[in-house]
This record gives sequence, C-alpha cells and structure tokens, in this order.
Amino acid sequence: MSSSEPAVEHVLDTPFFHRWLSAAAASVTRDAARLTELDSAIGDADHGTNMQRGFAAVTEALDKERPGSPGATLILAGRQLISKVGGASGPLYGTLLRRAGKALGDAEEITPQQLTDALRAGADAVAQLGGAAPGDKTMLDALLPAVEALAAGGSFAAAAEAAEKGALATTPMLARKGRASYLGERSIGHQDPGAASSALIVAALTEAAR
Repeated sequence: MSSSEPAVEHVLDTPFFHRWLSAAAASVTRDAARLTELDSAIGDADHGTNMQRGFAAVTEALDKERPGSPGATLILAGRQLISKVGGASGPLYGTLLRRAGKALGDAEEITPQQLTDALRAGADAVAQLGGAAPGDKTMLDALLPAVEALAAGGSFAAAAEAAEKGALATTPMLARKGRASYLGERSIGHQDPGAASSALIVAALTEAAR
C-alpha cells in the first residue's frame, strides 16, 4: 500500500484490532533499544523497555480474554498499559486506547470514520491528561498528524507517513511538557521518544490491514 492510495477500505472488526495491537507489540519490541536510546537523551532511559513490557501484557491479555468488539479490545489493551508501563507513558497510552475504545462502543464492526473519530477522542484525552498541545514535543506531535491524515480520507499508509514526519519534527523542538522540559534548551536536537513510539503504533495499522 502507498500513501497515494485512497481511503481505508478494510473490514475494521475485532480481528483487525487484535492484529493491530499484535503488530504494534512486535514493532515496539523490534525498536525497544532505539526508543530507550532516544529516552536516554532527554528522559529516564526506560521508554523502550517500559513499552515492550506493556505491549507484551497487552498481547497476553488479548489472547486469554478475546474481547468481542473493537471497543472492548482497545479498552482491555489500555488497562494493561496503565498497569504495566511505568512513568507517564502508561497513563497516557492507556488513556489513548481506553478513550478510543469507549468512543467505539459495542459495535462489532466499525467504519473508517468511526476509527478516525475514536482516535481523535483518544488523542484529545491524552492532551487533557498531559496538559499538552501540538508543538510541545510530545506523543501528540505524531498522533494528531495521523488523525488529520485519516480525517482527510487518507490510507493507513498516509497516516503512518504523517505520524513518522511528526515524530521526526520533534527533534528541533523545545520540550514544554514532561521530564524533557526540565532540560530546557538542552532538549533541542533530540527526537521525542513518545512521538517515536506513537509513530510505530500508527504504522502497525498498515500491517493489520495486510
């Protein structure tokens, strides 16, 4: 799939969401060392290991419980991230998935527009929880461009491309939220690890759709 292809045309049912989260877990595991390296420059040097542990718990829980709807799948995943991921990342990623899951309700299959609206609701909840806005050098700088790409009718590949560009664009930013903000000007020149992991999770949508 290329970013020039039109909108999402896949069946967005519970198996799709299971594949998405499993693909996200695999991506986080593959890139755990890179995420931790990014975090070592402006954070606690544990983002990769934390996210890897959290998503391992997600896949284990989903294999055991097999939720019956896309919404229930995201809510269960969000609970696991909150309980297993340390620092601020657990509550933020958990809130993203739980709020998106609640927005989807009990439907067994959803539309691309419903997915877009749910992800926007999740990102808005993250912004509220963290008191962050676009440009603050946070995960929102990858998530919101992805949501906008989907809202414009773009494919999952377009959303992934937008998220990756957003994550890379955090490098020259001055951190205004989180531990990185304590560094002031020294936060400039380092990619935000939360934006990097968010880009991985968005990119996993393309793998789920194959």
